[in-house]
Amino acid sequence: MPFTTIAEQIGVSESTVRNRVARLRREGILQVVGVVDPHLLGLRATAIIGVVVQPARLEAAAQEIAAFDEVSYLVMTSGAFDLLVEVLCQDTEHLASFLSDKLLRVEGIQRTETFYILRTYKLSYRWGMAPDGEVEPLAQGPA
Repeated sequence: MPFTTIAEQIGVSESTVRNRVARLRREGILQVVGVVDPHLLGLRATAIIGVVVQPARLEAAAQEIAAFDEVSYLVMTSGAFDLLVEVLCQDTEHLASFLSDKLLRVEGIQRTETFYILRTYKLSYRWGMAPDGEVEPLAQGPA
């Protein structure tokens, strides 16, 4: 969204918006990135993998998994899995190779479950944006 539009919507000058965005970028709070459809890059085998790890190896395993080129997203979770890993692979052979030759060789992994993504219904990075493009105020925590 152009700085002028943001400025109009929140009632400040365009230079104020520009300066605030520059500060947020300098402080590492805001990153401006392009998002590419992985299928257009030939990455046709996308999966989310639930991983159960020995508790003493969780951090080390997460660091090792994060270093794999195929991994696009890695989070620690509560529930049935310790980690959720999103991977982008060229095809099912590449995915199978990733699982057997990389992921399952990480020390401490006890179990995995792979969820092959058949169709994506929504992929959004519009946090803080209303559906009509208006800027929504971010939720405030307790005072």
